Amino acid sequence: MSASPQPGAATRGRVYLVGAGPGDPELLTLKAHRLLRQCDALVYDSLVPKALLDLVPSHCERRFVGKRRGHHSVPQPSTNAVLVELAASHRTIVRLKGGDPFLFGRGGEEAAHLAQHGIPVEVVPGVTSGIAAPAYAGIPVTHRRAGSSVTFVTGHEEIDKARPGVNWQGLARSSDGLVIYMGLHNLERICQELMAGGLEPSTPAAVIQQGTVRGQRSLVAELGSLAERVEREAFSSPSIVVVGAMVAERVEACAPVPADAEMPIPF
Repeated sequence: MSASPQPGAATRGRVYLVGAGPGDPELLTLKAHRLLRQCDALVYDSLVPKALLDLVPSHCERRFVGKRRGHHSVPQPSTNAVLVELAASHRTIVRLKGGDPFLFGRGGEEAAHLAQHGIPVEVVPGVTSGIAAPAYAGIPVTHRRAGSSVTFVTGHEEIDKARPGVNWQGLARSSDGLVIYMGLHNLERICQELMAGGLEPSTPAAVIQQGTVRGQRSLVAELGSLAERVEREAFSSPSIVVVGAMVAERVEACAPVPADAEMPIPF
């Protein structure tokens, strides 16, 4: 049942929660491309390539609401308020998010907030970096010889103190493979917990930095030495961590050439 508009709320505009994909501009969906070309307001994060910003019309109003570790970030309530404000004066508002809006992107929170204010909202799914970054390193996230399950999980537990911590030991026992977003900062502890939960130190693992774009690099190592290798070789965010037998099924010959695009947008 649709929420009733709040007193004084305008509903002329429609907000599209658009997935920008993992970085390579060619992985943008056709629907997202069309909306970017016709929007008159754009609200965007830092994890989108500049090439996508160049698609929007010159008259489009732009608002940057990026969040990055170690930098001043726009609080989520402020972003929600911006979307409501723009919907009162613009017809087509694109809320552009890296990857997919509903996978660690707070798209569900924004959709609920807009619906509660009687503002039309529509999600436009995007290619998530948890699948694309490993693929650009030749790693399939599922494989018949590597098990029957894969779990997508955030390793950045500081991102929301109200959310329960990840039970890494439980995941070690319950999933054949793990794809970890935002896990580099806590990688040493994550690896220790996974091994305490039953994974062998020899379990194949990988890290892909800057997946799909300029500066992409990757390493493959055993779980027991992964954190030390990442520190020694100075890997940094944004990076995707993959743990499980599927890493051993890597086929480098199928890996696409990363796009000549810069990510993330500098602060």
